[in-house]
Amino acid sequence: MLLTVLLGLILSIFLVPFGKFVKSKWSVLLTLVPGLIFVYYLFHISSVSEGSVFFQHTDWIPSLGINFDFKLDGLSLLFVLLISGVGTAIFFYALSYLKGHPFIDRFFGYLCLFMAAMMGVVLSDNILLLFVFWELTSISSFFLIGFNNDNQDSRKSALTALSITGIGGFFLLAGLILIGNVAGTFSFTELIDKRDVLINHNLYPAILGFVFLGAFTKSAQFPFHFWLPGAMKAPTPVSAYLHSATMVKAGIYLLARFFPILGGTDLWMYTLVGVGGFTMLYASIHSLFRVDLKGILAYSTISALGILTFLIGMGTKESIIAASVFVLVHALYKATLFLVTGIIDHETGTRDITVLSGLRKVLPPVFLASGLAALSSAGLPLTFGFIGKDLIYEATLHFEENWALILTILAVVTNTGLVVAGFLAGLKPFTGKLPQSFEKVHLPYKSMWIPPLILAVLGLVFGVLPGVTGNLLNHQAANAILGQETSMHLAIWHGSVNTVLILSLATLACGIFIYLSFKPSYSKLQFIEKFENLSPKHIFKGYAVDIFRFSTWYTNKLHNGYLRSYHLKIILFAEILLGYKLWISGPVSIDFSNLSTLSIYEVGVVLVLIGALFIVVTTPSRLTSVVSMSVIGYCICLIYVFYSAPDLAMTQFSIDTLSTVLFVLVLYKLPGFINFTGKAVLYRDGIVALGFGAILSLIALKVNNEPVVKEITEFYGENSYLLAKGKNVVNVILVDFRGIDTMFETVVLSIAAIGVYSLLRLRLKPTEKE
Repeated sequence: MLLTVLLGLILSIFLVPFGKFVKSKWSVLLTLVPGLIFVYYLFHISSVSEGSVFFQHTDWIPSLGINFDFKLDGLSLLFVLLISGVGTAIFFYALSYLKGHPFIDRFFGYLCLFMAAMMGVVLSDNILLLFVFWELTSISSFFLIGFNNDNQDSRKSALTALSITGIGGFFLLAGLILIGNVAGTFSFTELIDKRDVLINHNLYPAILGFVFLGAFTKSAQFPFHFWLPGAMKAPTPVSAYLHSATMVKAGIYLLARFFPILGGTDLWMYTLVGVGGFTMLYASIHSLFRVDLKGILAYSTISALGILTFLIGMGTKESIIAASVFVLVHALYKATLFLVTGIIDHETGTRDITVLSGLRKVLPPVFLASGLAALSSAGLPLTFGFIGKDLIYEATLHFEENWALILTILAVVTNTGLVVAGFLAGLKPFTGKLPQSFEKVHLPYKSMWIPPLILAVLGLVFGVLPGVTGNLLNHQAANAILGQETSMHLAIWHGSVNTVLILSLATLACGIFIYLSFKPSYSKLQFIEKFENLSPKHIFKGYAVDIFRFSTWYTNKLHNGYLRSYHLKIILFAEILLGYKLWISGPVSIDFSNLSTLSIYEVGVVLVLIGALFIVVTTPSRLTSVVSMSVIGYCICLIYVFYSAPDLAMTQFSIDTLSTVLFVLVLYKLPGFINFTGKAVLYRDGIVALGFGAILSLIALKVNNEPVVKEITEFYGENSYLLAKGKNVVNVILVDFRGIDTMFETVVLSIAAIGVYSLLRLRLKPTEKE
């Protein structure tokens, strides 16, 4: 499992130096990656359908409880097959859709990275490992959504998606850390046994809130939904992959995976049913007013995600079965419709449904794929969508008696809107009279229309043979979500005309009536846009403007580019913090008996130091200032010698000597002194400096009166040679015990040296200087 997860990451890395390969005729080999992954997991269907669960453990950071722990059960198998199976179709499709694009290699690099991240999310058995891949999906999707980076709208959409999902990721991390601390483990498998501990803990509401925020932002639940329609600025293969089977389903997967751990409570149910129910109805209605094919599909996707959240929130056996099936139903027909939309846009140059019609005459195979997907979306009998809608009504009708009627009405209205949206996106562009401007439209490459046709046909096959997919995939997926046996049995016909069947047929009839009578137009779209000021997007945008204004003010005040200003603020903050600590810790008492008497040498060195310091702050000469600073450093060296610290003295001597030489060498490159505000600034800085020195002196005196604790000293003294084979304790601490810290300090110094060298070597042209 680890190899299948890392395979996409490895490929994305190799596409950097070997990007030209993607632009050659051998680029079709790229499709082998998701294809082989799909085949590999396909061989696990038989075992997993019988209840087997596969684990893989690889140490990573065991001290923090973070390891490469992977788990393949019914739920993860369903998602991993969707990721790799739909991914294979997308890879084939994108090769032709982006043929000739100068950055097609970069696109596939991002796509492979995203696929690897999604595989990691659904296979992780460690919640912190899941979070690592979770954030990687946000980062890689940012590059995919903003792939057309020369377009301002694409850049803005990518930033919006990253901001919303990034905020959700921050809260999710907080929730996962709380879960680990309360339960004492980060393993999903072990957390199931800690369910009672988590649910009965006083932090349970906070944990649930944080996890929900992570899931809601990723799966575009109201009020965080607006990033998804904006993400339609991405190339169509991205929209088809991210918004049908992968990224937006990550939040749904998170809720499903945490259901046996955190679910089943009133807080879980009311929150998810409320948010999911409102989202699915709100987005379903909005989809009817869109005139852009991608806009229709975006809002219908949001509605479908709301349905899944709604079903998982209900938490009954019927609703979990419905959710496990609808995940697959939606992925098949929505990926098809997105890919068909890409073909229409690619061949006609427009996605406007007010001008598209009659394309069945010039794109017959595409029409077949689109029609099958639209019918599955509508829930026509003998399609997989029919099974999905039946199960949704089965879940609402069997819910609590007081809520069954309300939830069923809500589901019927939502599904009616989705029927209309599916027909608008899947049938409207192909029916009616073919405009003269589209008569020259022709079929694209086979690699573009065969993948959506395969996905659409699968929707029909699974609808005719629902028991096959139910037994092989959905059964164990539902069991994994519910945490117990669901006894799923999918069938086209259960032998009687019942309420569920009547509701399904009524939904289809109402949807067809609205589709025939309600025609989307720009006037209706403008009517909806009148309420834009009340939308979450507008409200969030207002907050973003306020944050930008505050950031501008804060930057101008605190980050004005002057080093002396930064030093002043840092020292003032340290004075306030240390002064407050001294204040609350009580008065400082000085035991003069513990202080050694001053020698004539010490007094002399201090007088020289004070004299050099006076010269530093008063001289107008930079050279004199540098020399005086070196005198101060050498005086400190002598003080170290007086107090028997020759190693520190030599270190200080080396640093001061090197610094002085370097300063003198570059003096001729530096500008002259700048007099900012005269003596007022000098007095202010003097007061701040004296205050800082006084506080440090008080701290030193206070520490001198504290009892000496030698446990750490004794540990390093006893173990430096035994563990690190070094007799110099200070060196061993720097190199071994805190070696990572020292390594990064070295890296920082190296980067700074490279930067300084680059500036010294910089030669600008006269035009560049201007």
